[in-house]
Amino acid sequence: MSGTVSTTFKIDLSDGGTVTAKIDAPVKPKPDTPFFILAHGANNDLDFPLLAFLAQRLADASLASVVRFNFPYVERGVTSPDPRAVLESTFMSVYAHVRAELSTPRAPVFAGGKSLGGRTAAELVSRRHEGLGLDAAGLIILGYPLHAMGRRDSLFVEPLRHVGIPSLFLVGSRDSLCDPGLLRPILARLDHPGTLYVVEGGDHSLHLPRGAGRQPDASYAPVAAEVARFIAHIVA
Repeated sequence: MSGTVSTTFKIDLSDGGTVTAKIDAPVKPKPDTPFFILAHGANNDLDFPLLAFLAQRLADASLASVVRFNFPYVERGVTSPDPRAVLESTFMSVYAHVRAELSTPRAPVFAGGKSLGGRTAAELVSRRHEGLGLDAAGLIILGYPLHAMGRRDSLFVEPLRHVGIPSLFLVGSRDSLCDPGLLRPILARLDHPGTLYVVEGGDHSLHLPRGAGRQPDASYAPVAAEVARFIAHIVA
């Protein structure tokens, strides 16, 4: 049976605060249905259209229950992201909640996010190699922030230092913060080589330029299909 059940709830943080979260789940999930923790980017929140579209598509296809959440700065109504330590501890609190309250021992958990959220997930995946971080079946990143705009000579690769699990990086060919040509060899050198999917014409949000009747979100369906294939392959 296809269909999605969406529920909004709160997750307790280690500092005593809470953040808003939303789960999109299949109508009849199985004990081994995967979970996908999907974090938002710096200038958006859990309801960013790409994330909402992806969550609904995966849940409707019974491929995953998708948990989205806000970082604390969004809950406070400010635009400046929290310090990295706060972003990371928040993600870990969400992961702990999923493991303790939502998933079963048989359910694999995927981690990832859009830009800032994806970078945070990658850092926590790398820390697993060091005895910390989170234990994920796969890493999925939408628009990795590889470099500052116009600064292709300075690459931000530290969060990828010990990515030893299957990973999927979805990048727009027009991404001003991630040149696909620079990312490709980096992914080939990961502890577990990563997969690169380039959205032709896509920007940092994977949006396409308007033209010939095409809307910017025309990339959403193929992006969701690629993520679905990745998850299905890992859990097969």
